[in-house]
Amino acid sequence: MRKADRLFQLVNLIRVHQPVTAEQLAQRIGVSVRSIYRYIDDLSVSGIPIYGTVGVGYALAADFELPPLTLNTLELDALMLGVEMLMAAADDDLGSAARTVLSKISAALKQPPKDAGAATLRAPGNLADSSRRHLGVLRRAIEQRAALKISYRRMDGELSQRLIRPLGLFYWGGKWTVGSWCEARAAYRDFRVDRIIAAAVATQTFPDNPAIDLRLYMNHQASQWRAITSTDNTVSV
Repeated sequence: MRKADRLFQLVNLIRVHQPVTAEQLAQRIGVSVRSIYRYIDDLSVSGIPIYGTVGVGYALAADFELPPLTLNTLELDALMLGVEMLMAAADDDLGSAARTVLSKISAALKQPPKDAGAATLRAPGNLADSSRRHLGVLRRAIEQRAALKISYRRMDGELSQRLIRPLGLFYWGGKWTVGSWCEARAAYRDFRVDRIIAAAVATQTFPDNPAIDLRLYMNHQASQWRAITSTDNTVSV
C-alpha cells in the first residue's frame, strides 16, 4: 500500500473511531506504532488538525472534513466487482443496497466508473434459489437478535428441526453458511443455507448471554480449525 493511501486510511480511522490510540491504529493498518507516530507527524505538518491526548488517543478537530472522494482505476474495478458479486450471491435486498451504494459513490466521484457492460472483471451467474431464498430471513434475524426455527436436511438426508440463534452469514464462493448457536446441541454449529428447507422466527427469545456472540463463535471456529490442521500435520512413525 502506498504511503498516501495509508495516510488517508489513518485520517479516516481517526475520524470514525476517535479517540483512538496509536496501538489501535497500528493494529488496524498493519504497521508498527513507531510508523503511526511518523504518519501523525506527516499529517500535522500537512495541516490536518489531529490532536493527541496522553492516555486517551488521537482525535480530529470537530469541523474537519475529508476532501471529496477519489478512487483509482483498480479501486473502482474492485467496487464494481463487489457489487456484481453481491447481486449474484446475496438476497435481493442486499443486492439492491449494493447498487444504491455504487450509485451514491459514482455521484460523488469526479470521474464516474465505466459502464458495467464494459467491465473487464466480472462475476457472472447467480446462485441457485436454494442457496439464496432464506438469506433475507437469516440476515434480519441476526440484526434483530431473534431466534429461528429451521427445518434442516442433514448430509445423510435426514430432516431435523432446530432452534438456533443465528450469529453471522458466511459466503464460501458458491455456498452460504450461517454460524449459529444451536439450542439442541448447546454449542456453536454451522448450517448450510442451501440445506435449510424452512426458516421462521421463533416465539422463544434468547436471554442476553455474554457467552454467546459472534466474536466467541469466531474464536471457537478458529480453535477448531487449528485442531484439525494440527492433526493433519501430525506424522506417525
